[in-house]
Amino acid sequence: MRVLVTGHNGYVGTIMVPMLVAAGHEVVGMDTNLYEGSTFGEENETKDVPAIRKDIRDITAADLDGFDAVIHLAGLSNDPLGDLNPELTYEINHRASVRMAELAKQVGVERFIFSSSCSNYGAGGQDFLDENSEFNPVTPYGISKVLVEQDVTKLADDNFSPTFLRSATAYGVSPRLRFDLVVNNLVAWAYTTGKVLLKSDGTPWRPLVHIEDMSRAFLAVLNAPRELVHNRAFNVGRTQENYRIREVAEVVMETVPGSRVEFAGDAGPDKRNYRVNCDLIANTLPEFKPVWDIRKGAQELYEAYQRVGIKVEDFEGPRYRRINHIKELISNGRLDVDLRWRQPYPA
Repeated sequence: MRVLVTGHNGYVGTIMVPMLVAAGHEVVGMDTNLYEGSTFGEENETKDVPAIRKDIRDITAADLDGFDAVIHLAGLSNDPLGDLNPELTYEINHRASVRMAELAKQVGVERFIFSSSCSNYGAGGQDFLDENSEFNPVTPYGISKVLVEQDVTKLADDNFSPTFLRSATAYGVSPRLRFDLVVNNLVAWAYTTGKVLLKSDGTPWRPLVHIEDMSRAFLAVLNAPRELVHNRAFNVGRTQENYRIREVAEVVMETVPGSRVEFAGDAGPDKRNYRVNCDLIANTLPEFKPVWDIRKGAQELYEAYQRVGIKVEDFEGPRYRRINHIKELISNGRLDVDLRWRQPYPA
């Protein structure tokens, strides 16, 4: 297929795009490149993929014409960034996404695969949640994902087939690595300080998925017969990969020699608490075969941090911390407060 991937230079996109290309798809990327100054370790493998440098708020029907499918990853991708300006989160994550789906339908794009999130379940409690469970998002990020699902599902018809992939909390090494994600963050603290630093009380449940396995889910949907995925939502991960945060911390402690679990001084309850059943995708799409678990993922991260020689000031500062990076771009005049580039795109 000819596939447009928005956010192709982001945390997930830089892993997914090479996998799509290797599978024989013709890929074009679209990204405003907010994080081009945040490349971690190895060079970005998406550099040779044809790309449109554009904010998704500015997308036109012409940008989408001629594609068989759109994989929509782009957006403001974490809760602190969402909280910086909730209205921006709704403008970019919700309204721009729905408009893109409408334009895609208008020009004849048949498949629209939306990167949704298990954050939709938010304060979900102790019971396992499946795709029919109630939404209970607790952040602008989670709310924006729910709104997109609710609006785009109405566009489905015989010619336009959306699919909503509610991914578990991601982890894993990427050229645009995110350090705000729990497994990535805990391994970074353990490697740099010897402390597996918990910023909550460790009791919340969270489903977890490696970004390679997440990418495999998108590939499986892309390759699936339309009738199996048409206008459906799937939780992405493995049911057995649900953990309490303190259990994740123990795995990290066992992975990083000499580290110990510690609680931050302000550690307290976290409203985000959900366990997710992922059996539907496994039963519907046998091509989806995840291969990672958090123990393997923690080891991968530990080895990557050793290679790069990561320091606390890197992952807690403006180089890699999303919210700090954006604030620095605003303060030095390169971005305006609406997260649009003020100067021409850098070379």
